[in-house]
Amino acid sequence: MITLTSDFGSPYPAAMKGVIRRYTDAELVDVAHDLPRGDPRAAAFWLRFVLPEFPPAVHCAVIDPGVGTGRDALVVRAGSHAIVAPDNGLAMPPARALAGDGSDVDVRTIDVDDPASATFHGRDVFAPTAARIRVAIDEAAADETPPAAGPTPEAVADALAALDDLSPASDPVDLAFPEPSVERDGDGDAAAIDGEVLAVDRFGNVITNVPGELVRGRDWIRVDGDLTPVAETFGAVEPGEQLVTVGSHGYAECDVNDGRGDGAFDLRPGDAVRFVADNVSL
Repeated sequence: MITLTSDFGSPYPAAMKGVIRRYTDAELVDVAHDLPRGDPRAAAFWLRFVLPEFPPAVHCAVIDPGVGTGRDALVVRAGSHAIVAPDNGLAMPPARALAGDGSDVDVRTIDVDDPASATFHGRDVFAPTAARIRVAIDEAAADETPPAAGPTPEAVADALAALDDLSPASDPVDLAFPEPSVERDGDGDAAAIDGEVLAVDRFGNVITNVPGELVRGRDWIRVDGDLTPVAETFGAVEPGEQLVTVGSHGYAECDVNDGRGDGAFDLRPGDAVRFVADNVSL
């Protein structure tokens, strides 16, 4: 399959699909086309969360505020997966997640030769490259058994090496999510955690970079000074009430049952957020 991710909305992804269909009848799966516009970090967060759920695939991800500039176009192999994306860091966190320990990742630059448009490389560069890679991988893996297991990392590496418009990348842009700062009490428990908002989803849930295990098991925690219940489910508090919970991605969220956490907590992506144990005065 080939997955497609962008901030394009509609109808631009349809043009990308049309281009891909000229090369292959591979299954096309839309991850999302409504990601925050021009925000590679938000895309990297969501792709790191979503892409490991897929079997080996080619992933075409285009969130590209640098389109038409001198930024490179990349193919990142991560185990048996390949990510086609602009060189702005968005491919690196999901690639490390797909590769397990992150060691089986290699990056290649796409030789871009006079695209038809300076503003739509999703159609002119990334979609056709993703399609050609899909075809090359299928050909390289044709003799592998069992085929149901998907291509091996070696087959994907061989397929990429055989494409003459790809060359090893010398200095690709990397992107890493910030780590929270943790102050611990005398028992070694987290007394205060200084984190950052990574993303806000369409429900208004505020997703932080604070690992869930640092808040899970508490009854209450102070969020930027406001005492807030910690709960496993939204239904544990009344509609309209604030809570801290751990999302399916494993990070602490600042949420509202049947409401928007970003408004209630006044938090946006990139904002600092502080969690303090309810029995600690700092």
